[in-house]
Amino acid sequence: MKILQLNVWTGRIKGALLDFFKENDFDVICMQEAVWAGDNERIENFFVTVDQIKEASGLKYELKSSNISMSIFSDGDKMEQGNVILSRYKMKRTENILVHGELGMVNTVKDFWEHAYTVQVAELENGVTIVNHHGYWQPTPIGNETTVEVMKNVAGIVHEIKGPLVMCGDLNIIHEAPAMRELDFLRDLTEENHIKNTLSGLKFNGEVACDHILVNDLVTVKHFEVLPNLVSDHKALAAEILPL
Repeated sequence: MKILQLNVWTGRIKGALLDFFKENDFDVICMQEAVWAGDNERIENFFVTVDQIKEASGLKYELKSSNISMSIFSDGDKMEQGNVILSRYKMKRTENILVHGELGMVNTVKDFWEHAYTVQVAELENGVTIVNHHGYWQPTPIGNETTVEVMKNVAGIVHEIKGPLVMCGDLNIIHEAPAMRELDFLRDLTEENHIKNTLSGLKFNGEVACDHILVNDLVTVKHFEVLPNLVSDHKALAAEILPL
C-alpha cells in the first residue's frame, strides 16, 4: 500500500503537480492546502483543484475538509481550502474533527492565520485508518504553548483508533518540538530516516523537516523516501506499508 503526503500549496505549480500525479501510482494521497470551489471551473485558471488531482491520480474515493472559505469571485462563489484524503479503497468510516479555531469565511490577513485546524480520520475497507492533519502554524518550527495544546487534542483522537494506523501531515513543527512528544506512541518515519528538510526552497530557505508520516506498531514499513519532484513549496513524502 503506497501512501503520499504532500502540502500542495493550493496547486500553484499547476503543470508539474498534475504530471506528478499522472506519472505516479499511489493508493492513498493525503494533502493539505488543497482547494476546490464546487462546480465553479474558473478556479482552474489559477490553481490545481482537488477534482483535477483526483482525475490525474485515478483515485476514486475522497474526504474533503475545509479549513478556510474565501470569496474570490465577483458573483460571491466561494473557494475552499483544506485537508483532503484520496483513496483507492472505499472509506468505511470518516470523520472531520475540529481541534482549534473556528470554521468560517476569511476576510482579512488576521482571519487567514487564525483559521480552523481539523483532523481527518478515514477508516478504509482494507482495515487501515488514515489520519490527515495540517498542524498549527507558528514562525518557529519548535512551536509554542498553543502548538502543544492543539497537538494534545490531535493525539487524543489518534490514541483512540484501533488497528493499523497511518498519520500524515504538514505538522508545521520538527520532530524535536515539544508538541511532537504528544505523538511519541507512533513511529515518526521522517525522524527515523534522518530527514533534515521537507521544504523545497520555493518559499522558505533553510532546513526544516516539518512534514511527517507516522505509523503505529500494527504497520510494517517497506519503504520511505522524500521525492525530488518540484511540485510545491513542500516536498512530497512517500511510504509503502503493510498492515500486520
